Amino acid sequence: MFASTASIFSNPWNANVSLAGGVAHGGTQKGWFSRATEMFQAGIWPWFGTSDDAMEDLMPLGRTSLTSRPTDADNGSGAPSPEPGGARDIPFYHLPVLLNEVLDVLQPEPGKLIFDGTLGGGGHTEAILQKGARVVAMDQDDEALRHATERLKGYADRFCALKGNFRDFPTVLGEAGISGLDGMLIDIGVSSRHLDAPERGFSFNKEGPLDMRMDTSGPITAADIVNTYPQEELERILKVYGEEPQARKIARAIVQARGREAFRTTLQLANLISSVCPKFSKRHPATLTFQALRIETNQELAVLEDFLKAAPRWLKPGGRLAVITFHSLEDRIVKHTFQQQSQVWLDRPEWPAPRPNPDCVYKLLFRKPLEASEGELSLNPRARSARLRGVERLSS
Repeated sequence: MFASTASIFSNPWNANVSLAGGVAHGGTQKGWFSRATEMFQAGIWPWFGTSDDAMEDLMPLGRTSLTSRPTDADNGSGAPSPEPGGARDIPFYHLPVLLNEVLDVLQPEPGKLIFDGTLGGGGHTEAILQKGARVVAMDQDDEALRHATERLKGYADRFCALKGNFRDFPTVLGEAGISGLDGMLIDIGVSSRHLDAPERGFSFNKEGPLDMRMDTSGPITAADIVNTYPQEELERILKVYGEEPQARKIARAIVQARGREAFRTTLQLANLISSVCPKFSKRHPATLTFQALRIETNQELAVLEDFLKAAPRWLKPGGRLAVITFHSLEDRIVKHTFQQQSQVWLDRPEWPAPRPNPDCVYKLLFRKPLEASEGELSLNPRARSARLRGVERLSS
């Protein structure tokens, strides 16, 4: 399964990838490294093996409904062209949002190593690979990893996917012997695959278990939250994470209802919310509550903060970081972090003069976030909420 160290380093593509542990050239990877790669392996670098799960005929068009995968003839939208080896129809296909803008930020090219922390259907990664760069990707969703690695197996010499949450990328990449990145990307929106799969429990329009875990092996489900959290804590979550104006009313109704019967399904909760908060607009009354529960279930804001804190230590000088968010809570965290880490001087009224900012590690690439064009929105309406921010790592 594993290639020898000699074969890895004899390939120019691997020249900048360090393998920890000091194995001599010509030896075979064994011991802790083999165990680590077996633990996290879900990809197709030479020493990780390959995936051979069969694919089907449909794909979600971006974050909307299922449709046929684009071909060369209709590829004017900016969607990636079919990968080497001929086009294949893939059900998990992800028409990536802000694709051209992401490529402009990351500037992928041969010799560069890019990290995609939210592989998903592999749309962004495929476009980066088509530019000649190498990609190491992560995702915590086993289904996404299976589909993306099958879709991208034509790039086996330049692509690897690892299992894990992107907050844990320092551990996962370190145990895989990887250090030093030319670019990093995370797209922290929820895919249509999750929304359209009732068994995942993300949708308030379809009956399914009240789950909402991105990683199905995670310790807590949305049902655990609504059935066990105190009313005050439920109200706080709905206010902070959902910005739900009816947070108190909904939290009170949940606590009263669970005293009669525990919540087990999505429609059970959605119908309760609809009964206490009648619909006054196009938005479903349960929208913000489901958003808040998803964020709490997956600790999404804490995960984002941990990632942003660790990212500068992994970017090479001149390396770039791109972050796509889909609601104001996430975007606010990214905005403030980038501002704080790109401000050269600090000044306070009590200081006699400005002082250098010890946390200044980035240069802002643009002050306002990039948004989807009208052309992209006509193809993918759910890209309307997407915001892209980017920074470049300074040399010191």
